[in-house]
Amino acid sequence: MTPSGGGGETTVEEAVGRFLRHVTIERGLSVNTAAAYRRDLTLYATFVGEAGRASVADVTSGDVTAFAVSLATRDEAPLKASSIARVLSSVRGLHRFALEEALVETDVAVTIRPPKLPSRLPKAISIAQVEALLAATDGDEPSRVRDKALLELLYATGARVSEAVSLNVDDVIDDDVVRLFGKGNKQRIVPLGRYARAALDAYLVRARPVFAERGASTPALFLGVRGARLSRQNAWLVLQGAAERAGLGVDVSPHTLRHSFATHLLEGGADVRVVQELLGHSSVATTQIYTMVTADTLRDMYTTAHPRSR
Repeated sequence: MTPSGGGGETTVEEAVGRFLRHVTIERGLSVNTAAAYRRDLTLYATFVGEAGRASVADVTSGDVTAFAVSLATRDEAPLKASSIARVLSSVRGLHRFALEEALVETDVAVTIRPPKLPSRLPKAISIAQVEALLAATDGDEPSRVRDKALLELLYATGARVSEAVSLNVDDVIDDDVVRLFGKGNKQRIVPLGRYARAALDAYLVRARPVFAERGASTPALFLGVRGARLSRQNAWLVLQGAAERAGLGVDVSPHTLRHSFATHLLEGGADVRVVQELLGHSSVATTQIYTMVTADTLRDMYTTAHPRSR
């Protein structure tokens, strides 16, 4: 596109460039996030350019709406709702910036709304599948003893994988509880349970000293084979390996045991506010998505079992 003649108005491409510099330098966004903005807004600039809008001030709310529709209806690879929401967020950011910088007189994207995203219910596996997963870590090798302690702790506490690998030995306070540090370094105390405590005891006595001899001194609870703190990536590999050996037949992610922890507690009658505290959620609304899972389970059981449910 070329600048519009005579009026000294800012072209769409120039506005995009200024906005990208703003989010990169002044807002300190990561390289990956800035690159995502660039891809989204290059797509947008091309669309409005083909509509004849050389200046950002020439763009109308109708253009923004037409662009949103085109994302879902284009012949070549229409975008999913989540991708459309991301692109439109970039477009809204651009036009908000243009207004703040006095490049335009009105924000033509202020009323555009992203498509409603489907509710993503957490994926949990059954208690039997959890037991099979944990049994797949049985063994006397130091790595198996560590893997069992790690997975038992994840399921017993609902810890995020990042929280588990960040633990130090001193965070296992006594025979009953562990101290976790969640988002914003917020601390919470969570019960361990008999199985996790036994697995940790075995690891601390039989396996951790073996790994610790191979590296520099570290307070980390979970160690890799070279004696350094276990990484999130290696913790993920531990989970994947156990799932394959257990033959679960379902996808598992680093959050699978956390989701299963919450779902199984609620199915067992735990109060949602207790589960909120254990998970480290700042709002009970975040935890209540798990009640939807258990409600769906109850509904399925009712439909299957009750003679007058259909």
